[in-house]
Amino acid sequence: MFRFFEGLVDPYGPYEQTDTPPRRLWPFLRDYVRPFRAVFAVTALLSILVASGDVALIWYVGRLVDVLAAGAPQAVWRDYGTEILLVGFAILVVRPILAGADVALLHNTILPNFGTMIRWRAHAHVLRQPVGWFESDFAGRISNRIMQTPPAAGEAVFQTFDAVTFAVVTIIGAAAVLGEADPRLILPLAIWFLLYGLLVRWTLRRAGPASKASSDARSAVTGRVVDAYTNIHSVKLFAHHDRELAYAKEKIEAARQTFMFEMRIVTKMDFALTVLNGFLIIAITGFAMVLWYNGQASVGTVAAATALVLRLNNMTYWIMWATTNLVQSLGVVAEGMETIAQPIALVDKPGAGAIKLTDGRIELQGVSHHYGRGSGGLQGLNLTVNPGEKIGVIGRSGAGKSTLVKLILRFYDPEDGRILIDSQDILDMTQESLRRQIGMVQQDSSLLHRSVRDNIMYGKPDASEAEMIAAAKHAEAHEFILNLQDPEGRQGYDAHVGERGVKLSGGQRQRVGLARVILKDAPILILDEATSALDSEVEAAIQDTLYGVMQGKTVIAIAHRLSTISAMDRIIVLDNGRIEETGTHSQLLAKGGLYARFWARQSGGFIGIEEDAAE
Repeated sequence: MFRFFEGLVDPYGPYEQTDTPPRRLWPFLRDYVRPFRAVFAVTALLSILVASGDVALIWYVGRLVDVLAAGAPQAVWRDYGTEILLVGFAILVVRPILAGADVALLHNTILPNFGTMIRWRAHAHVLRQPVGWFESDFAGRISNRIMQTPPAAGEAVFQTFDAVTFAVVTIIGAAAVLGEADPRLILPLAIWFLLYGLLVRWTLRRAGPASKASSDARSAVTGRVVDAYTNIHSVKLFAHHDRELAYAKEKIEAARQTFMFEMRIVTKMDFALTVLNGFLIIAITGFAMVLWYNGQASVGTVAAATALVLRLNNMTYWIMWATTNLVQSLGVVAEGMETIAQPIALVDKPGAGAIKLTDGRIELQGVSHHYGRGSGGLQGLNLTVNPGEKIGVIGRSGAGKSTLVKLILRFYDPEDGRILIDSQDILDMTQESLRRQIGMVQQDSSLLHRSVRDNIMYGKPDASEAEMIAAAKHAEAHEFILNLQDPEGRQGYDAHVGERGVKLSGGQRQRVGLARVILKDAPILILDEATSALDSEVEAAIQDTLYGVMQGKTVIAIAHRLSTISAMDRIIVLDNGRIEETGTHSQLLAKGGLYARFWARQSGGFIGIEEDAAE
């Protein structure tokens, strides 16, 4: 039975992706509601039937009191026995079936699948955002919003069916029952309902913004806490335990203040509701007793009226809390939308095709990019890397080296100019097809918190075990991998490397990253300080491997250690976003310019960045 209800909606079913999700709450939720429309309709109907049944039971209690008071037991059983048995059957059989189906739809169909679908689609949307988008926010805050928005949306749907629908039906049913007894009993109910509606309106208008402020404050706390945990090595290295605690306390206190303000609203609401419900109990029960005293109402009417108002008294607290939770949940969803409903900042052109790589020629024509700041980055850069050519790129920090690489990978689109690969503008190609043709080893090889095997196979998921091991051997990684063991007892290639590969040394991470790129075997290779984390002995061993990997590929290598690029076909010297010098190692030394100064000033093979920047 559970599997039937759990499988009514597939949260991973196909859907139409959009680069610009709705930025308003209801249109945003409407896209997620579509697969659940039939389930929501049946759930609403069942909720109405269950709530109507509960009101009908209270009405029948009043009728039963009048029936029992009207005659002898034998006569009552003779005249009303069948009716009583049918009501008993409805209570024992029909009511549990309706309530069970309603609960199963809510708890087994809607709650598990609705939140899962939102989380799945939100994660898919966020993953499509460009690198620059992630660089502008905390990973902790992004993940927090991905995690807290789905359950909040599910809670909003749950409260709508479980509380709001139930409340509306109960109040309408109460009016019908009281009106049948005596229409005058509807008057105090109507007055109470008007005042109750005003209280709900007052609460919601304040609870919504307060809830969003609390959610924002919690996300800020998460961002600072995760930032400290992610950089725990720096925290410990600089002995800043107290400083980090104080840094987090600032946002924790802000979260406390926003939550206290939210709770003040709740306390005021609760007190006002207690007074309001006191009026409801006295007004309706007292009025019913007056009618009974004057012979205008039966004992059953007084009993039914009293049961109804006591039920309304208990229910209104629940409804107010449920309605407040509903608004709070919608506030959390609205806060989460600030992240998961942002339009994709860098998209493929409509009809973009896969890049067709023939030779591997890279051309930058008048390329400028300043990250929207008007300075820094690249300025009017013209560069051609011929097929199979291996160029080295050097320059001071901020000269534009990283920007050059990010633009070729299309992590950003150039603000001006074009980048062509084999005469194809990369803006006309899909981002995925472009990056499949480029292998890159970064200065800090960040690894996934998975096994060594998974990390290496990331370069070519369909590679064989033998190909994966061969790549590790070429990267001088096989021997140390065999000796790995993680805290769970997994060994060798099955050992997990920890978050960002923290359980490995810098050199080990770099070699696993090299193995991943070697396995990928892409025709264009970018090396960003590929051997900077290696000791001299391992670097010397890998250097030959790298040169072997470079054969037949177009290579761009960024380095501060000039010895690693001195044998390149050509060396480009960047300065202030422009090409200052170009030539072979010997040509640039003979020229006596920036490269010659870098070479003369390097210590242990590194550019004298600080000395030159100070001049």
